[in-house]
Amino acid sequence: MNRKFDIAVIGAGPGGYVAAIKAAQLGKSVALIEKQELGGTCLNVGCIPTKTLLSSSSLLHQVRRAAEFGIETGPISIAYHKMKARKDAVIEKIRKNLEGLLKSNQITIYRASAQFESPHELKLTGVDNCRIFAEQIIIATGSIPVDVPAFPCNHTTILDSTSILELTQVPPSLIIVGGGYIGCEFASLFAELGSKVTILEALPSILAAQGPTVSDFMTRTFKAKGISIQTNVKVAKISNKPQITLTDGTTLHADKVLVSVGRKPYTQSLCLEKAGLATTERGFIAVNDAMETEIRGIFAIGDVTGKSMLAHVASHQGLVAAMNACGLKAHVHYDAVPAVVFTSPEIATVGFSLEQAQEKGLRAQAATFPFQAIGKAQASNDTEGFAQVVFDPKTKQILGATIIGHEASNLIAEMALAMQNELTLESIVDTIHAHPTMAEVWHEVAALSLGSPIHLPPKKRAP
Repeated sequence: MNRKFDIAVIGAGPGGYVAAIKAAQLGKSVALIEKQELGGTCLNVGCIPTKTLLSSSSLLHQVRRAAEFGIETGPISIAYHKMKARKDAVIEKIRKNLEGLLKSNQITIYRASAQFESPHELKLTGVDNCRIFAEQIIIATGSIPVDVPAFPCNHTTILDSTSILELTQVPPSLIIVGGGYIGCEFASLFAELGSKVTILEALPSILAAQGPTVSDFMTRTFKAKGISIQTNVKVAKISNKPQITLTDGTTLHADKVLVSVGRKPYTQSLCLEKAGLATTERGFIAVNDAMETEIRGIFAIGDVTGKSMLAHVASHQGLVAAMNACGLKAHVHYDAVPAVVFTSPEIATVGFSLEQAQEKGLRAQAATFPFQAIGKAQASNDTEGFAQVVFDPKTKQILGATIIGHEASNLIAEMALAMQNELTLESIVDTIHAHPTMAEVWHEVAALSLGSPIHLPPKKRAP
């Protein structure tokens, strides 16, 4: 059976399903093709399941601190299989709600793999077998974990970021190969649950992409939590025992190993060449800021473009691609993209770090304000962390912001909004922030940047 649609979207992750909904809202007939589960990596094996488990470990952390708040508790036990069951239930509930949302928008869902037959024709194979013709096609196939040939995952003792989510027991010891944001999130999770965690990182520091300020702070924090960190080390091989052999011959043992060395774009089986579409040397699909590929009528969004491999960026790109596919004009700007690492404490950034701004030749200074000087942080005993703002000392324009601590994932939104609208430090200071809240830290750090802090002692003047 052949069907014709105005727009076909390949992949139902946070980019694809958002694009499909937007196109349907604009009056187009839309086909959404997904070979696995609706929601893609983010919902099924990424953002939602990891944050559900991290919510459990966060609650455990709070219970353990109960005595600090005058609350007495009895013995605490961990039923990790119930944590996993709750994680699975959360995913299933969101997935069902998503399917209902898509159907309410009159979107036709196909459960199948898609491959190009031409720039406007797709062959579907799977539960649904047919051919689809579409004037516009949006590729949203996402990414998959990198599987290193020297130590492939067996998903029993050697795990990746997908298979580790299927554990039903907390491993007594866990070695994590890769100290990026994914590895560090799992380190936070399992260390809190009682695992002896070791991070192996080939670079000189963990969380290198977040810059030295974040890396240094989290290295100290992790070590205080008992997490072992080895940097400048490379893994030669991993046996199924599992046993890790480093390039210098050192061997390490653990009950489980998590290989977390990044993700790669997924374009296998799409037969892009039949559409006349090529990929870059790293396997990404090149797009412009309208999310258009080199082939007219074909768009790409999300991880497969390599622009910014974050779920919320994929969703925004989906909106832009759908609007352009429908004949409207829209573009993506990447200057104010917030990013969050859900470690304990949380890390959130937007724009440039001080080092990045200086490397680009920008006039840049930074000011840092500690949570210890915030009343709400003292009241809730969440004083670990700080807020930092990077700014142009002449124009006072905000160039970037970093926050580490309680509610960082929510607090970064204010700075993302400020940067998107090119606000200055004065704009933040002139905004009344509710008291007592953690968000006051932005008012304080902006005032500090302007040389007029309220809740920090003034700098001593030279005699």
